[in-house]
Amino acid sequence: MQIAGIALITTFLALAIKEQKPSFAFLLVLFTGTGIFLFLVDQIQKIIMMINTLAANAHVNSLYVKTILKIIGIAYIAEFTAHISKDAGLGSLAAKVELAGKILILAMAVPILTVLIETILAMMPT
Repeated sequence: MQIAGIALITTFLALAIKEQKPSFAFLLVLFTGTGIFLFLVDQIQKIIMMINTLAANAHVNSLYVKTILKIIGIAYIAEFTAHISKDAGLGSLAAKVELAGKILILAMAVPILTVLIETILAMMPT
């Protein structure tokens, strides 16, 4: 609820300021978005710890869990950056950030996909 309240207040302030000072309105939105993200860091850390605990209990290779968490992180950071770029009126840059995020995700997923395919092939009768 706090985040929703902060976001609504920022929205109203940014809309009011946008007419006279568009760059200041953008900075307000940027700093608020960053503040919301930093506010959530504790929750993100708790989620990561929970996932690591579950993976350890399930005897899943920690390398795969770390890779998946990195992929999720790249997706969120790329999306956040793309939205900020779009807010600044730089849609072309936003598209390139999204593309870069997708390529990085694909590159990080290749080792996991390779192991998955090898496991499936090993289970198939020859």
